[in-house]
Amino acid sequence: MFCSYRAAPFVAKVCSLFLLLCFGVAHAAESWIERSDEYALKVLRSSAQFRPEGASRAGLDEYDAEVIDLGENLSERMSTEERRLIGMLDEAAEDEEDPRVVQDIAILKKALEDSLSTRALYEERMLPYIDLSGLMFGSFRAILDPRNDPERFKHAITRLRRYAGLEDGYVSVAEQAKARTAERFDTPGLLGPYIGELQRDFDSAPRYVEGIRQLFMRSGLKGWEDDFEVLEAQLGEYTDWLKAEIQPRARQNTTLPAELYADNLNNFGVDASPDALIREGQAAYQFIRSEMKALARRIAEAEGWKDASLLSVIRKLKSEQVPEDELLTLYKARLKEIEAIIRREGIVTLPERDAAIRVATEAESAAIPASFMNRPQLIGNTGQYGEFVLVQSNPSLGEDARMDDWGHEAITWALTVHEARPGHEMQFASLVENGTSLARAMFAFNSANVEGWGLYAEAIMHEHLPLEGQLFNLYTRLLRAARMFLDPMVNTGRIHRDDAQRFLMEQCAMSKAMASSEADRYAFRMPGQATAYYYGYQNLMRLRTEVELAMGAQFDQQAFHDFVIAQGLLPPELLRETVLAHFHR
Repeated sequence: MFCSYRAAPFVAKVCSLFLLLCFGVAHAAESWIERSDEYALKVLRSSAQFRPEGASRAGLDEYDAEVIDLGENLSERMSTEERRLIGMLDEAAEDEEDPRVVQDIAILKKALEDSLSTRALYEERMLPYIDLSGLMFGSFRAILDPRNDPERFKHAITRLRRYAGLEDGYVSVAEQAKARTAERFDTPGLLGPYIGELQRDFDSAPRYVEGIRQLFMRSGLKGWEDDFEVLEAQLGEYTDWLKAEIQPRARQNTTLPAELYADNLNNFGVDASPDALIREGQAAYQFIRSEMKALARRIAEAEGWKDASLLSVIRKLKSEQVPEDELLTLYKARLKEIEAIIRREGIVTLPERDAAIRVATEAESAAIPASFMNRPQLIGNTGQYGEFVLVQSNPSLGEDARMDDWGHEAITWALTVHEARPGHEMQFASLVENGTSLARAMFAFNSANVEGWGLYAEAIMHEHLPLEGQLFNLYTRLLRAARMFLDPMVNTGRIHRDDAQRFLMEQCAMSKAMASSEADRYAFRMPGQATAYYYGYQNLMRLRTEVELAMGAQFDQQAFHDFVIAQGLLPPELLRETVLAHFHR
């Protein structure tokens, strides 16, 4: 789960606060929420001067035609603005009496402080690098999203011209990106991007450009072709410049400075050291694996298979691939079965409307080579909802691109539960339907709370699934436990990225395409993020146990789940405080 484009550390970290603009909220207008949102909108609109595309994606359509600021003194200007906002929030907190508003102001302030500290770390240690083709694809994918009001599409042409520097007062984004990187060439001690990251970006650039072309063609817009050719040429020249100037400066290993990796973990909501994550992940991995072995034996006996070993059973079930043209129909049917179980067992309150599932485009698969939830517009939402996007390939691998991990019947249970219901689709639907403040929906967001719920959703459905579904439900949990030790081991230099890929292929029967995607996630796509799944899952399991202890026989899982979802995207510590206050009655 992450924004629709991938940026390298300079954008993903230096602009970390502003990437949170991908999430907004539409809610009922309670008085305290209105006051809280006044502060949040001040922060949003101020930050949108640097990254307006994110504000547009969130639903603030006045930014639809605006483009990213990569001008001179960018880091200094961003930091100055964040300090000004922190001062404004400090003054506001002194005047507010409602504790909920004060709490939201504290959330906003922490997000700004985290952004400041992250930027300072990256300024000190890393050479700025931007995957510009990927960033452009994400920008146009957001504005030309079919779920948007078509009236907004026309602004994509203005955005295109401004990116290309074809309007008065605008310099091409490619030239600005070069300048922001080149101005740091003489700074001693800076680490360049990982060489594997550069190669993947070079390979993906043509797919992103073609993806942008397809987006414009499907939009029905006229008169964009000539401007697009200019931008296409600029992106090609930028890639050539990267090969000449950045590739020689690339680092050959994935090891991050310890303070940078710790900061990554913090930003993803993981409050644990790499050593602690490795220990917990390794123990959980073996425990889950032992449970899987018992299930595998039962399945083999039922099917009459001679080899009942875990990897043999996994590979046997994976070999039964559903024809590609039938796969989407299967996933939609599986969702209906899951919803029937949820209603029958009283697990959570379901929306009346259907959930959306579709297959990813090639450019989307290159940007995000794993199935994901495409979040809806949340500010000013007029009925748009999230989409479970099914990814079946890792295009960067050429002939090895096809994944067999998500195309067999046994896996459809876990993946649908995680991405659709009662997982991510319901989380984001709650932000549209239930009403929560912008601070809690946006600035309190982190991977631990979002992905922790997705994995928790798999756990609460586990007992109701067929044996094959249970095996692969545990399989996805096994992979999340593996992430919790593989990611920190890659980033602290204990194993190489290729060792992680090999482990997943040999010990978890993962396809080369998916194992490569996983290893890239640890090494450079989002170092640290992969640990958040199992970490957040553990937090929710502990929280449920605390509530069960407090309520005893009065515990109602549906009431518990409905309340947790209704809290928006709170980080673990704030969610725990809120839940315990509600259920300790």
